[in-house]
Amino acid sequence: MSEGTRPTGHAPLSAKTIKKIKWRILPVVMALYVVAFIDRANLGFAASHLEEDLGITGFQFGLASGLFFIGYFIFEVPSNMLMRRFGARRWIARIVLSWGLVAVATGLAQGFASLATIRVILGIAEAGFFPGIILYLTYWFPQRERARTVAMFMVALPVATVIAAPLSGLMLDHIDWFGVASWRWMFILQGGVAVLAAPVAFFYLPDGPRQAKWLTPAEQESVIAELEEERRVKETVNGTMPWHAVLTNRRVLALALVYFSKSAGIYALAFFTPTIVKGLSSSFSDTQVGLVTALPYILSVVLMILWGRHSDRTGERRFHVAGPYLIGAIALVALGIWNENLVLSVALLCIVTVCMYIPYGPFWSLPSMFLTGAAAASGMAWINAVANLGGFVGPFALGGAIELTGTVFAGLFIVAALLFTSSMVTMRLKIVTEKEAPVDLVHASDTPSDTNGR
Repeated sequence: MSEGTRPTGHAPLSAKTIKKIKWRILPVVMALYVVAFIDRANLGFAASHLEEDLGITGFQFGLASGLFFIGYFIFEVPSNMLMRRFGARRWIARIVLSWGLVAVATGLAQGFASLATIRVILGIAEAGFFPGIILYLTYWFPQRERARTVAMFMVALPVATVIAAPLSGLMLDHIDWFGVASWRWMFILQGGVAVLAAPVAFFYLPDGPRQAKWLTPAEQESVIAELEEERRVKETVNGTMPWHAVLTNRRVLALALVYFSKSAGIYALAFFTPTIVKGLSSSFSDTQVGLVTALPYILSVVLMILWGRHSDRTGERRFHVAGPYLIGAIALVALGIWNENLVLSVALLCIVTVCMYIPYGPFWSLPSMFLTGAAAASGMAWINAVANLGGFVGPFALGGAIELTGTVFAGLFIVAALLFTSSMVTMRLKIVTEKEAPVDLVHASDTPSDTNGR
């Protein structure tokens, strides 16, 4: 946005102010997301132990893994709307405490029925955290910073696996205190971290720039002025939508389909990558499986930031989302066919993982190009809610494929098809780039009277 479009009386938003906000906000939300992802995905590391101790079959494991997203789906949009009402600080802290207590309870599961019930409740408890944070970041960062900022936040996902993989392996190999199974301790200890993190969210996340005492009054005004001007221009170009109109908006549903397909793939791999790695070598211990599993995510940490920065610098979004998904689909097909060579298989697994993670920043820049206010809150939550049903479908389908074929590798073709779908739908999205529209990225045929965004 040029300085000439800014409301008079306010200094431009400086790089120094943006950097200050990043250093105060991003480390906290990243740490919370690391804990969140560990608590939802650590089930994958306990798969063989659940089978041995509780008699959980591959099909039941895939079902239990995916049931998390049923509760997540139902409460996603209401959670984001309640965050707007009660404020980010209190609502995010409430979510963290809730999921932490339920994650601890996973260590008390006695069979498939109790495990499945706990997973549904865990989804309800965590619902709204991710889209709430994505919305929260729009309270602080202008459009020109969104892809790299979201990418920095989303780095928490591969970081979570880098931490969880070896840590979970070590816990499973070495912690069996007081005669309690090691997998139970893994859930109890890792869930306990979230319980301890809830006060951190409450005390360190201001509701918005106006409540940030670590910003000067001039810095607060510069942030608010630029974000307000962005909102005004978007509403002039796109019109406004009530919060419920996004539920049937074509662009929102297209984004949800893209994210659905991606989520099905990424969660199928999140829960079954330890199984895939074990299938590469029968001699791997739990600790070795954890270390090999972490490798692709280490690469993703660096490349996510670089890819998001490149997307912001070029102003291009669609290819930055569609390209990696297409490459990842090809690599998955190759892994499903050529998985007898350990080095090649690990290399392909690295390519697949990187290609699933690097589009996060550019993707979450897309909805904020045409959604504002309550529509942004409900729209981002709706995209994430519908899409994360893929978190149920992916593990469920992959678990079923394992049971039918006796090998995890046949199921990779299902994940490849989902990534290919994401790529094709993204390339057909009717949202133009920053290069094509200097302020807002909307369909060229849209007009201010197009209040439904169709």
